[in-house]
Amino acid sequence: MSKESSVDLAHGPVPGLLRRLAAIFYDGLLLLALLFVATAVITLPLGSPGGGLLLVFQFFIFEIIPLLFFTGFWTWGGQTLGMRAWRLKLVRFDGGDASWGDAFKRHLAALLSLLVFGLGFIWILVDPEKLAWHDRLSRTRLIIVD
Repeated sequence: MSKESSVDLAHGPVPGLLRRLAAIFYDGLLLLALLFVATAVITLPLGSPGGGLLLVFQFFIFEIIPLLFFTGFWTWGGQTLGMRAWRLKLVRFDGGDASWGDAFKRHLAALLSLLVFGLGFIWILVDPEKLAWHDRLSRTRLIIVD
C-alpha cells in the first residue's frame, strides 16, 4: 500500500494560506527561470519582437508558458515542484486526479483570485473548509500528503 493511498483524497487535511504561499513562491522561482530561458530562446536568434508581434510574444511568455507549466504538473501527478516540496497535492472534490479541463479551469480561476487584489487567496482565512475561490470554482482542492 502506497503512502498516498492511505490519505483520504476527497477529505484529506487542507493546507493553510502560508503553506500555499510558500509553494507558490517556490513555483514562482522555477517559473521565472523558465520564462528567462524561453525569452532567450526566442529573442537571441530572432531579436526583440516589435509591433503586433510584441503582443503575441508577451501573451506567449506571460500566459501560455505559465498555463502549460501549471496544468502540465497538475495533470501529471497532481503536484508542481513547489507543491511537492511542501507536500501538497491537487485533487478533485471527489478525490480523483485533476483532468486537463479541471487544471485549465483552476488556472483561470486562480488568475481571477489574484487579479482582485488576492482576495480569492485571502478567502482561505475565512472559509470554513479553508478553500480559495479557485478551489471552489474549479471543484479542485489542495491536500497535505505524506
